[in-house]
Amino acid sequence: MPRSLHSAAVEGTFQAATGLTGIDTRMAGSAKVTSAYLVAAREPALVETGPTTSADAVTEGLHSLGLEARDLAHIVVTHVHLDHAGGVGTLAARFPSATVWVHERGAPHLVDPSRLVASAGRVYGEERLSELFGPVEPVPSERVRAVSDGDRIRLADRHLDVMYTPGHASHHVSLADSLTGSVFTGDALGIHLPDVRVLRPATPPPDIDIELGVGSIERIRERARSFLMFSHFGPVQEIDALCDVARSRLVKWADVVRDAMRESEDLERITQILTERTASEFDEAAPGADLERYEVLSGMRMNAAGLVRYWQKQEERRGESTTNGP
Repeated sequence: MPRSLHSAAVEGTFQAATGLTGIDTRMAGSAKVTSAYLVAAREPALVETGPTTSADAVTEGLHSLGLEARDLAHIVVTHVHLDHAGGVGTLAARFPSATVWVHERGAPHLVDPSRLVASAGRVYGEERLSELFGPVEPVPSERVRAVSDGDRIRLADRHLDVMYTPGHASHHVSLADSLTGSVFTGDALGIHLPDVRVLRPATPPPDIDIELGVGSIERIRERARSFLMFSHFGPVQEIDALCDVARSRLVKWADVVRDAMRESEDLERITQILTERTASEFDEAAPGADLERYEVLSGMRMNAAGLVRYWQKQEERRGESTTNGP
């Protein structure tokens, strides 16, 4: 059993809710970009890991909160994108008693991350991939547990309920905490940095889906009772307001890109149009806030590319429906 977990925040950590402590993963060397969370329980759980480049910051955070190598019982990730789960293999080796939980579609990519890394390399480029995320270590298959909608991850004296929330990714889950009623949202609602207080959609390729994303936002709205625990970054209490913004902006961004595709097939031009037509969303940003962190997490070119692919798939489905019609 771990030593008594500290209730007061220490450097690099913050109190998120009762028995929930955030850990700043210091992704890309910046503060308030990606957060992991320690769920205090008789079987403590880490939700999200950040990339491998954040493994030292997360390890130090866990140690500062009273956990030694054998104390961490669970590692849970909302999805396997590298800013959320790239460090799982490294942290699993450092905390050898931890069982790793991930959606059933994501589980094979933690055991063999080669396809995941190759896909990320196509999006980021090899140099940027290495700089942001570092190497991705595999997790031994015997330590991985696949979950699906409605499953419950038991932590002895509290639990996390698994909600399948696709849209951002086809293997995305959110997690409802039994003690606080908080919901860990992953990227289902997008990105909300606390010092900027602007929510921005995250629509990367290859499997962003607007209809599924809207449904997932509504499901989170219905389930959350106290806080939304953003992976980017920290807790938010304004549940309805954030869900309203997340839904409206996701739909708006998709519509902007669809209109842009009618004007141009060039991704750079489509990105420019998306950037220009959504720039006003930052009008209420805190003065002097570092907006570049949004680009690190989900750059506009990446978002545009994801939405272009979404509309292309919609067109392909319509063509198949016409071909295979009654």
